[in-house]
Amino acid sequence: MKHLNKLLVAVMMVMGLSSHAQDSNNPWAISFGVNAIDTRTSSGSGSGFFDQHFSQPFAVDDNWNILPSLSYIGVNRYVGHGFSVGLQGSVNKIDKFVTFNPSAPGHDSRGNVVTNPGDLMYYGIDATIKYSFQELIKSKVIDPSLSVGGGYTFFGDNSFGTVNPGAGITFWFTDAIGLELATKYKWAVAANDEKTYDRSVFQHTAGLIFKFGGKDTDGDGIYDKDDACPDVAGLKQFNGCPDTDGDGIVDASDACPDVFGLAALNGCPDTDGDGIADKDDACPDVAGLAALKGCPDADGDGIADKDDKCPTVAGPKENGGCPFLDADKDGVADKDDDCPTVYGPASNRGCPEVTAEALEDLKVQARAVYFNSGKATFKTGDKETQARLDAIKQILINYPNAKFSIEGHTDSDGSDKLNQKLSEDRAAAVMNALIERGVSVDNLQSKGFGESQPVASNKTAAGKAQNRRTEIRHIGSKYQGKL
Repeated sequence: MKHLNKLLVAVMMVMGLSSHAQDSNNPWAISFGVNAIDTRTSSGSGSGFFDQHFSQPFAVDDNWNILPSLSYIGVNRYVGHGFSVGLQGSVNKIDKFVTFNPSAPGHDSRGNVVTNPGDLMYYGIDATIKYSFQELIKSKVIDPSLSVGGGYTFFGDNSFGTVNPGAGITFWFTDAIGLELATKYKWAVAANDEKTYDRSVFQHTAGLIFKFGGKDTDGDGIYDKDDACPDVAGLKQFNGCPDTDGDGIVDASDACPDVFGLAALNGCPDTDGDGIADKDDACPDVAGLAALKGCPDADGDGIADKDDKCPTVAGPKENGGCPFLDADKDGVADKDDDCPTVYGPASNRGCPEVTAEALEDLKVQARAVYFNSGKATFKTGDKETQARLDAIKQILINYPNAKFSIEGHTDSDGSDKLNQKLSEDRAAAVMNALIERGVSVDNLQSKGFGESQPVASNKTAAGKAQNRRTEIRHIGSKYQGKL
């Protein structure tokens, strides 16, 4: 019972720390297995210190004491930069105790004698600082290490402290499970030569080691400390962050996280290959221009085909993308052409210029319009006057935007007042006759000058005849304002 209590104390102490290789992902590890105690190192045989203590290290059958059951347990804590610390508790039964006695029967060539001391139990409690070379050699499987530490050994009824340099190697089957092999030279710092069992020993261990303690909140196999997205499952190549659409761009940086896309477009697709992400493309199924939000412009008029009423013919936006009509082909669009069916220069708003020949013709025709004497009525039955009015109408309608002034004049017979009234009435009569024949009222005005503007002498009958006249003058465009 006394020995069992010692083992329980050792195990309880071990549960606090450890000396085996872990990492910062799984800072804790527990190890257990079997241990072997070799008492040969302190027998005293040999020709020098190293020969006495370190010769015949693998004489397993002759010198090793192995308890065929679970005989050690340890708990480890990784502290960083390849170092770990901890405690290990172990138990063994010594049935091969090596002493140097060359005179004793059965001694070997070195004078060593192996005896069975009977019910001799071994208990050890050891603290260790260990350095792992695994990161240095960049291996995920092989994990060599060196250690140093100290402990306390119970050897039968004796107990004493030890200093424990050691070495080991672990073979990791997975990131968290491995096979651990280790050896320590446990130098008895308080050995008493008069006490048979106060001596240094080699302790060898072989067992399993399990790492634990790493936190992985989202369960993606990446520990929280290394997980850039610890609350959502992700991929190792993205430091634990998800890539829902599998396009190689983490969701946090993916403008379209649910749809496979292109890195150049922040993870968004471009169905038509025009370099504009579908989410920003007003025409995602047909290649287009960035300036038109991804829509094509077949006629190059700056209006997207989908909004262009004439997608194959260039035209201005204000006309829905269609060219303005120019019925008379004079280069002036119908909408701006005062004479859309008559050819004319842009300088005259698409209407023909009034020629000198036309003005001369108007002069001749107007002066040949005759009135009843002293009245504003045309001579009854005068077919020539009607023909003259028809000819004037024909000339005027060739100039749809021209403004003409129909002016009446008289000779000097009669009063000024009477002559003024008569000239005004005769001018109005001509204008009305032309309007009845289809000339636009907007193109005409009438005016009387009485006897104020004679063209010949009123002293002769011939002169008076010339002064009684009607004239038609071109005075500009009807769009120049009220004249």
